[in-house]
Amino acid sequence: MVGSIQHGGETHRFSSERLTIEPFRLDDPVRTPLVIDRLAHWYYHPREWLKKAAIVNGAYLLNSPFTFQSMEKHSAYCAMVRLGLHVPPTTLVPYKNPVDNVRWVYTAERYNRSFDLDRLAEELGYPLYMKPFDGGGWRGVSRINGRDDLHRAYDESGEMLMHLQATVDYEHFARALSIGPETMVMDFRPDQPMHNRYAVSHGFLSESAGSQAVAISRIVNAFFSWEFNSAEMLVRGDEVYPIDYANACPDVAVTSLHYYFPWAIMALVRWSAFCLVTGRRSNVDLQTSRYFAIADDPDMTYDEKVTAYLALADGYFESERYWEWCAEHLGHLEERVHNWVGSDGFDRILREAVAATYPPHEHEQFLAHFRGLMNLWLDDNARSPQARRWST
Repeated sequence: MVGSIQHGGETHRFSSERLTIEPFRLDDPVRTPLVIDRLAHWYYHPREWLKKAAIVNGAYLLNSPFTFQSMEKHSAYCAMVRLGLHVPPTTLVPYKNPVDNVRWVYTAERYNRSFDLDRLAEELGYPLYMKPFDGGGWRGVSRINGRDDLHRAYDESGEMLMHLQATVDYEHFARALSIGPETMVMDFRPDQPMHNRYAVSHGFLSESAGSQAVAISRIVNAFFSWEFNSAEMLVRGDEVYPIDYANACPDVAVTSLHYYFPWAIMALVRWSAFCLVTGRRSNVDLQTSRYFAIADDPDMTYDEKVTAYLALADGYFESERYWEWCAEHLGHLEERVHNWVGSDGFDRILREAVAATYPPHEHEQFLAHFRGLMNLWLDDNARSPQARRWST
């Protein structure tokens, strides 16, 4: 399809293959310099291979699993709210059912507070939507028209963590598919069957709204270093409201995109070829490239590299400045902590922790054990004459 490309005095030829899922060593070579992923948003084994391919082998990923794993739809909402985009008012509510974790009851008793679900919904206004905080391809999404819908959907949410999101009286539901710097804004009809959701409709948005839809999609992608993503927006007049823009595996099936499928494939090929030929590097802005530059230096020994890594870490944490500040402002802290660990108040905390963690017949055994360890710490760090030993 692409043919050979001359660039930088070299001839570049392209091929593609379907990668298989199999066991892999962390230091195995990777034969493909660019990977287009369609599985990692739900299938963890290939996701972990992609991470290894990027970190160990420098493979270019569409999309990178790093930000999609850490910046799910909830984080994406938060980021765009911070940027001032018109995200509809959104509230996160606690789990309906207890999480399957032995620490749930203990934690819930101390931290969870009762709340009025009806009041939260009324503040947002009906109708509204309830949907999982981490997305999932319309999984668990419910339109809430009133109190009965609200409680039924919340009861059915089970162990899913849910958002309540206000809706907007909109004229158009737009979905913008972006691949690299290219964006196609499409008239999307979510209530239709998949084959009929994308209407072939040109100029369905005003010039202003269309420009905003393109801009929002690209801003979101650049912010998170996403290069193959779709953004859904509600449009009313010239107002554009982004409601869903973290889609690690955007729809590019020919059976749904139909008319727009050729553009999507061309854009994907163009962007992939550009990245490969120009030697573009992935840019997940965690500043990892500085560490990789050290790792790739053939003239440095292992110890020299470790020292260089530590210098980067100290710069991040401002270590020198930190310790100077602590000496100036917190010189008294060690003695106060020592006194606290030797106090009746700390002993009470210890007893409560043991009572909450172990069965009654083991309380004395573990209390003596932990008191003995704290006595050892007090002895090794003796600074205060007020500190006492525990009575065991």
